Amino acid sequence: MDNLNLVNTFAEFKELKNIDKSTMIGVLEDVFRHLLIKTYETDENFDVIINPEKGDLEIWRNRTIVEDGTVENPNQQISLTDARKIDPTYEMGEEVAEEIKLADFGRRAVLSLRQNLASRILDLEKANLFNKYTEKVGEIITGEVYQVWKKEILVLDDEENELVLPKAEQIPNDFFRKGDSIKAIVSKVEMKNNNPYIVLSRTAPEFLERLFEMEVPEIYDGLITIKKIVRIPGERAKVAVESYDDRIDPVGACVGMKGSRIYSIVKELRNENIDVVNYTTNTQLFIQRALNPAKISSINLNEQTKTAAIYLKPEEVSLAIGKGGLNIRLASMLTGYDIDVYRELEEEDIALDTFKDRIDGWIIDKLKSIGCDTVKSVLELSVAELAQRSDLEEETAQEIIDILKSEEEDVSLDEFKDEIDEAIIDKFKSIGRDTAKSVLELSAEELAKRTGIDAGTLQEVLNILKSEFE
Repeated sequence: MDNLNLVNTFAEFKELKNIDKSTMIGVLEDVFRHLLIKTYETDENFDVIINPEKGDLEIWRNRTIVEDGTVENPNQQISLTDARKIDPTYEMGEEVAEEIKLADFGRRAVLSLRQNLASRILDLEKANLFNKYTEKVGEIITGEVYQVWKKEILVLDDEENELVLPKAEQIPNDFFRKGDSIKAIVSKVEMKNNNPYIVLSRTAPEFLERLFEMEVPEIYDGLITIKKIVRIPGERAKVAVESYDDRIDPVGACVGMKGSRIYSIVKELRNENIDVVNYTTNTQLFIQRALNPAKISSINLNEQTKTAAIYLKPEEVSLAIGKGGLNIRLASMLTGYDIDVYRELEEEDIALDTFKDRIDGWIIDKLKSIGCDTVKSVLELSVAELAQRSDLEEETAQEIIDILKSEEEDVSLDEFKDEIDEAIIDKFKSIGRDTAKSVLELSAEELAKRTGIDAGTLQEVLNILKSEFE
């Protein structure tokens, strides 16, 4: 193989892998110098000259002319007689430059050189690809779907590099076919089996942030800042934004006229609902904005425990919680506060906390977490709805509803003042029994022990109360 063919082979490979000229020359020279060292044990007195434009490659060996019979190192010295065979005008001490042909190294050495060259170029290409995408982490790229598998999608960029979009990084409603165009951010880059492994994501908050930068010039120009993004991919997202220019409404700028700017983002995210929230350092106001569209009556904050108790009118509770609890969950993530929602009690309603002696505390806490903190708020739901929303067993949900219904149908002891001595009623109240049914839960003997009232008198009282429900 001659020098020209070798360089041409490399030039073709170089074009395919898009390696720059200076890197190409460096690799070529390094590979040939490695061959020189292997053949001559040194490369110090050799010149490797490469002209990639013409495909020229020349290797020259430089030797010093010495007296006949004094040559100690044939690779670095040449006798005067041998030098004058090349050029009769040579004198002692001059340098003789001789071109080394590839054929002089032998066929096996040349084949080894080609393999070494190809290996070096492949390694270099991998390193270039790794470095290129490491710098792109967090940026949006557009690629083409090449293969769709159950656990991941193989994507090709515009240079046909392979990128991977795992199932976990896809929006639940994503559906792609081979040949489709796809947008995603570069999530991470690592080496697997000595090859760059480039992972894409469409579920990361950064993907939504980059989409806003593309669609909202004020964000791209730095006039509006995205303070925080929280997402439940494919379902709902909340984006806190702030403007450094009082003349710019950050929410309006992000949404656009009639939703023109945010529409394309929502479409890209498979109809993911996006709430744009005007950021403020006022925590109460920020929580109120984060829970939009619910109208909050009052907020109690605990900055030490990072908790917020939100009080709303009954009709606002479902808005604050949102479908499947998404609104309150995202609001908590956005503000950094654990948010609990409470209904403002209506006069005739009863707080669930009054049932702690009959309903386990953890169940009451579960019901509160879904906005059911009063008797009426629980009884508005069917057994199936209550079980589904609270993640309780249907049997447990039925028991709770039965307890609360019995309370709702109960009668206050004050209704019996015409039939029962008021002193006895006060005694009942002092032991936590202020309704007819709560008294009827105990026998005359048990009531006698707790109140000190004669059992016979108590039995007469119990008969009066029982008649109310017969």
